[in-house]
Amino acid sequence: MDRLRKLELLVPTWTNPGGEHAVHPRVGLTGLAERRRSELNRQLSELREAEASAEVVAEQYNELLTARSSGDVEILKGRSNASRRIEELALKARDTFWGLVPSHIDDSIRSIDDSPDLPLIERGIKLRTVYLQSMTASKQAMEYAAAVHRLGCEVRATPTLPMRLLILDQEIAIMPMDPDNPTAGAVIHRSPAVVSVALALFDSYWSKATELFDPDDRDDDAPLTPHEAEVLRLLAGGAKDEQVARLLGISLRTARRITANLSERLDAASRFELGVAAAKRGWV
Repeated sequence: MDRLRKLELLVPTWTNPGGEHAVHPRVGLTGLAERRRSELNRQLSELREAEASAEVVAEQYNELLTARSSGDVEILKGRSNASRRIEELALKARDTFWGLVPSHIDDSIRSIDDSPDLPLIERGIKLRTVYLQSMTASKQAMEYAAAVHRLGCEVRATPTLPMRLLILDQEIAIMPMDPDNPTAGAVIHRSPAVVSVALALFDSYWSKATELFDPDDRDDDAPLTPHEAEVLRLLAGGAKDEQVARLLGISLRTARRITANLSERLDAASRFELGVAAAKRGWV
């Protein structure tokens, strides 16, 4: 009976407030068919969008692999070579380090003290990581995730992930050479087109992933990155985004992103509120 009510095949009777009656089969089945048709059209539209995105990624990837001399692509064969290079790049990170991590945390990390994330956090790099939901079954993994969360890392989980993906400063994307073979190596992309696709992929999974911990438990007193500190100083002096970007030698998009991240961190709705909040913390 509940199922029939949910499908709107059993409805209240107007003449009897407590009564119900079955709708005419033609009306009921027509409504069911229309709802099902709408759902199928929505799913078909999503499938077409996914296919189109996959085709764009595949085409850009092929183009970049045939243009290695441009410096936009770096091929790292073997896990050890890839790991060493990623560590080198992480040391040069300025603002952000984002990742989709489909492997279990406890497969490679024993404690927060041994974590490669710790030096990044201590330098004030903003970390965002999406893990597999299955990690919640591991006590060790959850303890690690809780530790980095308290230090300022944003941690979320999702049932599935397409592959391992690391993004540094929203300018460098690191992908596996073969998603099905983690020992094959990695490919480092610097092309704005590929990085944009990687950012879109990350944002898609990040927006749908679940927060593992209460955001209020995060330590918001983490130090500013050098770029954040300089952006605040310039904004306090009345500089516009264009001037900030030019003086720091960064793109306008990066300058605006840093300002937006600072506003979100300090819960500021305007440049004036951002300046007041930063002054209260002694940042300017």
